[in-house]
Amino acid sequence: MTNKNKAFRSPLFYVGDKYKLYPKISKYFPKTINRFIEPFTGGGSVFLNVNANEYLLNDIDSNVIEIHNFLERQAKNPDLFFKNVFEIIQEYKLSHSYIKDIVPQELRDKWKKTYYAKFNKEGFNKLKKDYNSGKANSTLHLYVLLIYGFNRMLRFNSKGEYNLPVGNVDFNKNTLTALNNYFDLIKKKNTTFHNLDFLDFFENINFQEDDFVYLDPPYLITFSEYNKLWNQETEERLLKFLEYLDEQNINFAISNVTHYKGKINEQFLKWSENHYSFDIKSNYISYHDNSNKEFKEVLITNYQPNKSVSQKTMSATEIYT
Repeated sequence: MTNKNKAFRSPLFYVGDKYKLYPKISKYFPKTINRFIEPFTGGGSVFLNVNANEYLLNDIDSNVIEIHNFLERQAKNPDLFFKNVFEIIQEYKLSHSYIKDIVPQELRDKWKKTYYAKFNKEGFNKLKKDYNSGKANSTLHLYVLLIYGFNRMLRFNSKGEYNLPVGNVDFNKNTLTALNNYFDLIKKKNTTFHNLDFLDFFENINFQEDDFVYLDPPYLITFSEYNKLWNQETEERLLKFLEYLDEQNINFAISNVTHYKGKINEQFLKWSENHYSFDIKSNYISYHDNSNKEFKEVLITNYQPNKSVSQKTMSATEIYT
């Protein structure tokens, strides 16, 4: 499904999405997976690329799960989906470079790096207002807001209103490709989406042979909207549950960041010493710092990966000393 250097990207374009890292982390995944179980699904680029018999997927963000369920339904009739998208784009006079780039040259010349944002701002703000007022309150409208919004994020205020500004991007060919890939891939997968706390999600699962759990939780020591939901207590809950999985002989792999801008996740590092740890070169660039020298990402497994994997198995202590 994927080659060594490429993976299919989710059309949610999720912040922290693993599509670029998938070829690096997946080489440590088990060769045979019965059910792929993912408690922090996010945009879904990992499950889209994994081969398994069944997919049990969860995220605590109800809007993310709403969009996944919506797009899965649209896979039955993509032509109608794109027709409906284009009607919204035309109604709000948004640019649509996947068909034709309609931004005037004079706007491009004046705003060389932000002309999409300048062109789409008025229509985007009207769409946002209509969505928040309930006038255009469908999942399709929410998805269009995501595509045209800042950094293609989903963020809501305390009143439950979508509150991101317009982004400097539009419905482009990358969006079209990601959607078509999603539709093609998800039609072939037996997926079930859940919207629960990660421990509540696991309570509903009776584990089977060759089940595999992949976890990409919020990172305790980094900064993002998603990570605001995470703290020392939730980290401890997660690590204790992983010990339970280990006792039940359930294979798992977890991505995490151990070093970030002078911070060290000592709790996770100490826990990982009892498992297999692999340094993942992420090429991460911080919004505030254009270097990645203070960023270290790892993949931890509770099983020895396939012997064909050439990278040495080391503890987290060995990697960072």
